[in-house]
Amino acid sequence: MEALQPTGGAKPILTVTVNPALDVSTSTERVISGHKLRCGASRLDPGGGGLNVARVIQRLGGQTLAIYAAGGPTGDAYRRLVEAERVPALAIPIRGHTRQNFTVDETRTGKQFRFVLEGPELTEEEWRACLARVDESIPEGGYVVASGSLPPMVPEDFYARVARLSRQHGARCVVDASGPPLAAAMAEGVFLIKPSLRELETHFGASLPSEQGQIEAVSALVADGSAECVALTLGGAGAVLASKAGIIRMKVPVVNVISTVGAGDSFLGAFVLRLAQGHPLETAFRAAVAAGSATAMTPATELCHRGDVERLEAELASAVL
Repeated sequence: MEALQPTGGAKPILTVTVNPALDVSTSTERVISGHKLRCGASRLDPGGGGLNVARVIQRLGGQTLAIYAAGGPTGDAYRRLVEAERVPALAIPIRGHTRQNFTVDETRTGKQFRFVLEGPELTEEEWRACLARVDESIPEGGYVVASGSLPPMVPEDFYARVARLSRQHGARCVVDASGPPLAAAMAEGVFLIKPSLRELETHFGASLPSEQGQIEAVSALVADGSAECVALTLGGAGAVLASKAGIIRMKVPVVNVISTVGAGDSFLGAFVLRLAQGHPLETAFRAAVAAGSATAMTPATELCHRGDVERLEAELASAVL
């Protein structure tokens, strides 16, 4: 398998999803314990961090290659959905069944309930096959996005290994994870991480309620070489980007928030795509905030639409003029 080649002047992007999920979303009037809940129409989407990043890049006019592990009947359904969206992808077969995630909107209150399942165990042979395919496919001088949780039996340093391979190929590694897998990747050193406030606080083992404390924390990660760039997402409070060039703060545009599922993946997809297209950090960061906000405008597990992203990008650009 030849590595992904650059197209249209943009640097190539590879995404890695070891623990994808068939996202099932529906709605019911009210979630009540012990009752049979009648639900509305359901929706199926191929989810998981890296695959969602690839889907967003595709929607925004970019090209990528998505590597993911899949198995069982749910894995078959997952592959068909990926193929339907025409996302270039390589599926690594596994013996276990691809997991499902469930999102239920409570129509009476507007609350959203999200159930995230653990995922199948991967044998050493299977996770090493994933890693080998990543090694074969890393684009020289491009970007590698390793995103999402790790399934049982996959070593906590899996993303650190991806980062090491990326460096050997001269590619920039982007990691969106939490807990020990994120810590291991940062110990290896990566180009970009995208923690939420909760993930950042977990890493430092301390509450970070103030803006100054948050800035000091992300700046420390840049200073110690954990990541060249740290994009801290703060939901409705906006986002903060730390790099050697300094700190950039950005507010989110005013939108009608319907569902935040996939907003972080959309943020990351737009960010990496704009960087791959040669845009400066601030422009890429603005696109990221726009894409995350555009996804929040869509229902259930739907991702952002290109028109909304580009409109919000323009609004954010004009706001800083």
